[in-house]
Amino acid sequence: MPILLLFIALPLIEIALFIAIGGQIGVGATLALILLSALLGASILRGQQARAVAMMQGGLRIEPGTFLAQGAFRAFAGLLLILPGFLTDVVGLALLIPALQRAVVRAIGARATVSTAHVYRNDDVVEGEFTVREPGREPLDPDRRIDDQRH
Repeated sequence: MPILLLFIALPLIEIALFIAIGGQIGVGATLALILLSALLGASILRGQQARAVAMMQGGLRIEPGTFLAQGAFRAFAGLLLILPGFLTDVVGLALLIPALQRAVVRAIGARATVSTAHVYRNDDVVEGEFTVREPGREPLDPDRRIDDQRH
C-alpha cells in the first residue's frame, strides 16, 4: 500500500513543484534546471562505472561493504537525478552527501540481520551416514566402463 501511495503522490508533488518553481523563475529556466540535473545524473552513473572498474583493478583497497554502499548510493542518486522533477533531484543530491549515507547505512544496519555461513576445514568432523561399495563389482557401476582395459 505505501508503494502505491508513493506512485500516486510522487507525480502529483512533482507537477505542483514544476508549477510553483516555473512560476517563480520562468519556464525556460525550469526546463534548463531539469535538463542539467538529468545530465548530472548521467555523468554520475558513467563515473560510477569507471570508479567500479578502477576499484576492482586496484584490488578494493577500501572495505568492500563501504565500496558497495557508496556505489549503491551514487547509482540511486544518479537515477533520481535523471528522473524529471525537483523532489527527485533534491533527494538524489542529498544521497550524495557522505554524512547522510553513513546515517542511512547505520539505520539499515540497525534493522538488518546478518547471518554467516560456516566453511568447513580439513580438520573439522562432519557426521553422516555412508555405504562402502567395492568398485567394479557391479555391471552398472560408473567406474566399470566398456572400454576399460582392466575388465
